[in-house]
Amino acid sequence: MKQLLVPVISNKLVMPETHLLTVDAPEIATQARPGQFCMIHCGEGYLLRRPISVHGVSDGLTFLVKVVGRGTACLSQNQPGDKLNIIGPLGNGFSILPESRKLLLVAGGMGVAPLAFLARTALLQKLSVTLLVGVKTKEMVYPLHLLPGGVDLLPVTEDGSEGKKGLVTDFLLELVAKSDQIFACGPVAMYKAMHRLKVTKPIQVSLEAWMGCGMGACYGCTTITRQGTKQVCRDGPVFEMDDILWDKI
Repeated sequence: MKQLLVPVISNKLVMPETHLLTVDAPEIATQARPGQFCMIHCGEGYLLRRPISVHGVSDGLTFLVKVVGRGTACLSQNQPGDKLNIIGPLGNGFSILPESRKLLLVAGGMGVAPLAFLARTALLQKLSVTLLVGVKTKEMVYPLHLLPGGVDLLPVTEDGSEGKKGLVTDFLLELVAKSDQIFACGPVAMYKAMHRLKVTKPIQVSLEAWMGCGMGACYGCTTITRQGTKQVCRDGPVFEMDDILWDKI
């Protein structure tokens, strides 16, 4: 884990109100694993940093920044040459089991950010990757050109404007039989729906939580597991699905 002041390389609008932000931070990029995140200072006037998942490391350290408030709006305005204060990489990432050959990645909305990183890593290991992405409408489908060749992208839109119509959980079971291991990132409602399906394959999920520090000092991101209270920032954000007590969240 390092705290660095790093220059912005590029800032591209890739989806509505969603920016692909790339910074020059090789010290972090060489250590980061899929599922980990960084705490980024938004700028002058902002006390708390924002936790942003690492999206990629190949051509600089990249983040997918969705504008949801003042902090992320400030981050999205950074241009080449600007400097960002970043702490990372933080947390525990995804773990691919040695015996897994076919991976199913399930993304709800912006959950695609760390899963795209995982997809690139899995392809380097010669593994098969299917990416099931659920969004409200076609404008929010992750751009295919940002994915490495070899990923089977299956979009699901709530309005049916692209791919299949519905929610990703509507189509999960038909893909489970073809998968050795499942990885998911999205809202808690999606996880609870997945849990109710009682899938027998191993599933790892990345939890979202409010974080004050990102390093386990403030206890602002606690969650309840079968092993007791855990901190999402330090013990996660990736957990085994069956370890989380979903009725307590």
